[in-house]
This record gives sequence, C-alpha cells and structure tokens, in this order.
Amino acid sequence: MSMLATLLIGSPRGAQSTSDALGTYLLERLKEKDASTNKIYIQQVLTSEQGINMLFQSIGEADIIILASPLYADSHHSGVIAAMELVHKDLKNKPRIKKQMMIAISNSGFPESSHNDVSLAISRRFALGCGFEWAGGLALGGGESIGGRTLEEARGLARNVKKSLELAADALARGENLPEEAIALMARPLMPRWLYLLFGNVGWLWQANKRGCRKELNRRPYRD
Repeated sequence: MSMLATLLIGSPRGAQSTSDALGTYLLERLKEKDASTNKIYIQQVLTSEQGINMLFQSIGEADIIILASPLYADSHHSGVIAAMELVHKDLKNKPRIKKQMMIAISNSGFPESSHNDVSLAISRRFALGCGFEWAGGLALGGGESIGGRTLEEARGLARNVKKSLELAADALARGENLPEEAIALMARPLMPRWLYLLFGNVGWLWQANKRGCRKELNRRPYRD
C-alpha cells in the first residue's frame, strides 16, 4: 500500500499563495515516489461542520502530514491556530493506530528565515501533542518574492527552494526526518537583502501612488 501525504494550506490566499506553491511542489515530488496525495485549504474547511470532519478524516488517514503556512506576527494565521485546537481536541484521547509523520513549511515576508522559528516551534508542539512524529521544519524568508507563483514560474529564484523540497521528498518517502541540507537550502536568501528591501520599498510606493496616498506615508498622527 502506498503512503498518503496530506497537505494543509494555512494561507488565507489559498491557491494563489506562496504556501500553496511550496506545498504543491513537495506533493508533486512525493507523487513521483508513488505516494497518494491530498490537499486541504484550512480556511475553507473551517466554515462548516462537514469541512471540519473532512479535515479530521484527511489527517486521520495520512501517513505524512505537511503544514504549509505563512507567518503572521511570529505565529500562524488565526485559522491555522483554530484548526490546530480542533484537531488536537479530536485526537488527544484516541489511540495511535499507525505511524504518522508531520513536517511544517513556514514562509515569511521578512528577508531573514529566522523569523519563522517561533512558528515552527508551535508546529512541533502541535505535532507532538497529537501523537505525530515530528520530522522537522523548513523556514523560508522573503516569501513574497515568489508571490504565489509556482516554483517553476519562479525559475532560478527558487532553485534552492526546489532542491530543498526534492531532498525533503526523498527523506519522507524513506520514512526519515528532514535532512539538514534541505533545511539549510530552504533558509538561504532568495536574493540579496538590499535588493529585496529595494523591491519592497518600490512596491510600497507603487501601492501608495495607486491609492493616492503617497504624501500620507510619513504622517505620525499619534506622535506627541
């Protein structure tokens, strides 16, 4: 029997998110290793009892659970936290009937990947609390550079990200934890920090111009 990998997308942007791009690339590599795959958009399933039950069932059937989620103030999006609480409550008194591995992929708009450390620590505590085997976490900084494009569309920008996920797929297919090389490759900057900040500032000014509020950017209405 082939293994089943379930991908949980924690971004409210859904299929247009960097989280989806990262998780989907990993699923595709696992498919190449004869894994069956399943994808759940957390924000969608939380809106109904039927959706929540589908979340429980998908996690219960999975051999590998992959959480791909963006960073929100050093943590997960509130929908992800709500899903974690529901899943933990559902599983805490159930006996473990098979080995289930879990990994997390956290991406941040900040250029430094270290901003994801707390988010990954939360994911680890969730995994252990549910009786899953924690197989490691991948942290990506500057995720807005991918901007919801597929990793193929991101081309050379995502070369280290793709290699990281390919190594992760190899390890997971063997029932092993994420290798240190995969973790290190994901953590490498997608571009020089100064260039990322330049693009970010240009994008901020473009949005301000579009909305006719560029002159308001330096206002400090609450300054003494």
